[in-house]
Amino acid sequence: MRIPKSLKKGDTIGLIGASSPTPPENLQKAIEAVENLGFNVVVGETCSARHGYLAGLDELRAREVNEMFGNPNIDGIFCIRGGYGAHRIVPLLDLELIKANPKVFAGYSDVTALHIVFNQLCDFVTFHSPMPSTEFIKPGMDEYTWNSFIDQVTDTEGKDYLLENAEGTEVNTLVAGEATGQIVGGNLTLVTASLGTPYEIDTKGKILFLEDIDEYERSVDRMLTQLKLAGKLDDAAGILLGAWTNCNPANPEKPEQSLRLQTIFEEIIAPTGTPALMDVTCGHVLPTLTLPLGKTVTFNTETKKIKVLG
Repeated sequence: MRIPKSLKKGDTIGLIGASSPTPPENLQKAIEAVENLGFNVVVGETCSARHGYLAGLDELRAREVNEMFGNPNIDGIFCIRGGYGAHRIVPLLDLELIKANPKVFAGYSDVTALHIVFNQLCDFVTFHSPMPSTEFIKPGMDEYTWNSFIDQVTDTEGKDYLLENAEGTEVNTLVAGEATGQIVGGNLTLVTASLGTPYEIDTKGKILFLEDIDEYERSVDRMLTQLKLAGKLDDAAGILLGAWTNCNPANPEKPEQSLRLQTIFEEIIAPTGTPALMDVTCGHVLPTLTLPLGKTVTFNTETKKIKVLG
């Protein structure tokens, strides 16, 4: 697995919309947020394009990804937001071009579809991170989240370090044990959507990270069950569970008709025996970690420490 070159101040970032349209009122603020980090910005056409619920036609979004990777003047690529649509453009990507030009590539949520492809088929590390038109411009964007992001993208290689939760939050054990492997995954919905496609996630011997937002508990149950039946939970060397934001019961006034997420995890994940930690500060939440997808990590449920191996 190749590690892209670290970013530095003065480098040029390509901003792209691989998924849903960027609200027009957020675009300039997003650009300024990236510039305030010391980077120059090239704004892709997709950042202001709209095709219904997509940031332009599939052909435009795919072409822009290809062009940003192929452009030697672009040092890194940040997805401006998530939403929906990234997996529609995967068949249109020039994977040989992208593989030949690894760069810091950052984003999360719907961007999970691209992380899986770039990690598995293009063989380079990518970054599950907050994004310019969402977290970067939120009033609640905190120092922990900024530092995690900046540290990851400006120092991409060469040392071991810990992925530590935000102060006041605790990582908890779901299944005892220890595990080592490449960290893969991201948003549960997109990970599950990869099954049965040429871009299906490979979890064998790897550390599977999962998070999601705005899904009923029974939907989380359904998707985890699908991953389990597909062998993805058993194949994994370890599992890390992040934030499950607004993943609530469909009928909160009738708690007897629902299951807690903890119960779902205990009934679906725990029986696999795959070592698992939960409550990792990462996902649709602030503060949030930036994760180096594709790098090798190791964890032990006794110490609850997650170490990235340089």
